Parts: sequence; C-alpha cells; structure tokens
Amino acid sequence: MQRPGWPEMALAAVTYAVLLGAGIALIVSMSDEHAVARGIVSYAVSALAGIGAFGAAVVIRRRDLATFGLRRVAWKWLLLGAGLGVCAYLLNIVVAYAYVHISGDTSNPQGDYRAAAGGGALSFALTILFGAIATPIGEELVFRGVLANALGRYGPWVAVITSSAIFALVHGMNIILPIAFVVGATSALLLRKTGSVWPGICVHAVNNGISVLVPALVALSAT
Repeated sequence: MQRPGWPEMALAAVTYAVLLGAGIALIVSMSDEHAVARGIVSYAVSALAGIGAFGAAVVIRRRDLATFGLRRVAWKWLLLGAGLGVCAYLLNIVVAYAYVHISGDTSNPQGDYRAAAGGGALSFALTILFGAIATPIGEELVFRGVLANALGRYGPWVAVITSSAIFALVHGMNIILPIAFVVGATSALLLRKTGSVWPGICVHAVNNGISVLVPALVALSAT
C-alpha cells in the first residue's frame, strides 16, 4: 500500500506550525472584549492550518488523494462515525465534571468558542462553518490523512497512538487534552478499518457541532 512518507510529514508539520503560530499571534492580539470574534478566528485558524498543511503535503510529491484517505466509504461507516461523535461529546462532559470536581479549576480554555457560538445568528453560522465543518476537515486531513497514514508503515498501534497523542498535545495541556486524544484515536481506528478519513471527519464534526450548538441554545434560552 502506498503511503505518505517523511517528506510529506515534515512539510506538513512545518506548514502547520507556521500557520498556527501566525494565527495564535493574531488571536493573542485581540482583546477580551472581542471574545466572540476571537472564537471565530480561533476556529478559522485551526481549519486553515490543517488545510494548508495538508495541501503542502499533497503538492510535495503529488500523490493520488486516495493515498491520504480521501476515498469513498459505505454510509454505515459515516453513521458510525456520527454516533461515535455523540459519544465523544458525552465523554467530554464526564471528563470536564471529574476534572472540576477533583481540581477545583473552573476555568474554560474554550470560553471564546462558547462566546462565538452564543454571539447571535451570524456568529453562530460562522462558528458552525469553521468549527463544525472546516476544522474537522482540516485537522483530520493532516493528522489522520497525512500523519496517521504515514506512521502506518510502523504498525497500526504506532500510527493510532502517536498521531492521537500529537493531535491532543496540539490542543494544549488542559482539560481538552484527554477528549482530543479520544477523538483522535477513534478517528485513527476508523481510518485503519476503512482506509478513509471521512468516518473520522464525521466523529470530529458531530463532536464539534454539538459543542457549538449547546452554548448557542443556552444563550438563546437566557434571552
């Protein structure tokens, strides 16, 4: 089976780091009073960094896109991915509750995302676009399509665990890390089973989509 190699991984990593670094610099420059805009920009940065890194990996040796997992898959796998996305969101609630109960830390590293989701109709639409559609596509393409596929030459568990750990660490050393690892591992296992990134994109999109929808509904009920 043809796979992406180290050149694709290296160029994708550099491109991702540059785009993410530039995006973080922009986000940090935005004041707290612009939390809604900052949340939208944060999602957009995640999406564009992933898509840009994937594009760089494709261009370097111009492999067939199927090499990166962009291939058709049966509907049952997409539905399974969607169902696992719901499970990931529910697990996130359990992890968050346990973390707060044990540590007493009530800070929310995704506060800007919640502000964007509840910031009105336009803000909600943009948050869905970037957070629940573009970000899952971009991140799955680079972390599963490039990274997990390339690491697959060293065995399935190296591919699943390493790609998931890197994906989790990119999300920061905070309460998000464990659920990011679970989402990453679930998507990587689905990639191993189907050869396609689309089921993993469904996992990611549903998890993120519910994470956008719930704050929006809470904000709407409070008005």
